[in-house]
Amino acid sequence: MAQTDQLLVCDLRSDQLMDRIPISGLSFDDYIGKTGSLAGTVPIPDAAMAARAQAALLPGRTMLWLQRGMDIVWGGILWTATPTRDERGRWTLPIQAAGVESYFRAHQQLTDTQVSTAVDQLDIARGLIAYCQGRTGGNIGVEIDYTLTSGTLRNATYLSYDLPWVGQLIDQLAAMQGGFEWRINCYRDGTGARHKALQLGYPKITAGSSDVVLTSPGPITALSLPQDATAQANAWTSRGATINANIAGVSYPLVSGPLTTPADYAAGWPRLDGSSDYSTVSVQSDLDQHAAADLARAVRPIIIPTVRVLTGGGALPPLGSTIRLNVLDPVWSPAGWTARYRLVGYKVTPEERGRPESTDLYLEAI
Repeated sequence: MAQTDQLLVCDLRSDQLMDRIPISGLSFDDYIGKTGSLAGTVPIPDAAMAARAQAALLPGRTMLWLQRGMDIVWGGILWTATPTRDERGRWTLPIQAAGVESYFRAHQQLTDTQVSTAVDQLDIARGLIAYCQGRTGGNIGVEIDYTLTSGTLRNATYLSYDLPWVGQLIDQLAAMQGGFEWRINCYRDGTGARHKALQLGYPKITAGSSDVVLTSPGPITALSLPQDATAQANAWTSRGATINANIAGVSYPLVSGPLTTPADYAAGWPRLDGSSDYSTVSVQSDLDQHAAADLARAVRPIIIPTVRVLTGGGALPPLGSTIRLNVLDPVWSPAGWTARYRLVGYKVTPEERGRPESTDLYLEAI
């Protein structure tokens, strides 16, 4: 952990500060489109520290804020803590936390039917978060800004007996053709107040007005350019909800129309099939939009560079920032190349045995 890092331990619902806990072996990551995580080990040298940890680190109801300098660089919920004693009688407390999105993706189920007709898709997403926080005990202080609109109207019916996870409903809605992105942004404002805020981006989450420039040779210490066709597809079918209301008859799911890419076949590509399931989608047009969006994402292998840079406890660029790479390499790219990407994730690895802290930046082509 960098010398300027502090782990603030708060009550999840009230955000009351409970303690500032030392931690070793700290690593953390954050992403757009999936839930980030934090892991580390709390040293327990004596009974006093054990009492502090037992009082403050309560899985399922504890909010952890990672403070770097005066900035909040990560926030999430403590889900596991494992008191461990070794053969010499020394106690430690390994902990694992996940981003606030985990509350909605894996711990909040829809138990009341929700119907939306011709409603802006961002309002549907906001309504689902508000639904969770409107239930007894469900308000964990996520702030909702209603100003951004997409202009894309959706019809959505979510049935209580399906018991869907609310975050997964938002993920499915966001993944439709013409969809959006969402995350819970944890930060500290200019007054020092901490915030958990629903961040929506249409069509993408972006941050900053100028590029963050990274060079090799320079701050880039390692570079990976994966090309992965394992999930590639140029023909797609999506299955939806079972639409047969006669329980005595044979049940069949709703199926999207066949989607193919004839231009691929003409260019010499083999047929590569893909499919997806949307058990809560019961409207044909909605299912077709899901299928079209899935095919668009799968039709070509995507190169997502991973860039490793030395951070040494310094500031991290916000997710959604534009990163410009200037790379000159005598082996792979002797002529050099420049490209712009959007930062969609990062993983911070702590310093260890004299090795400085480094950060892997996960990039998406613009």
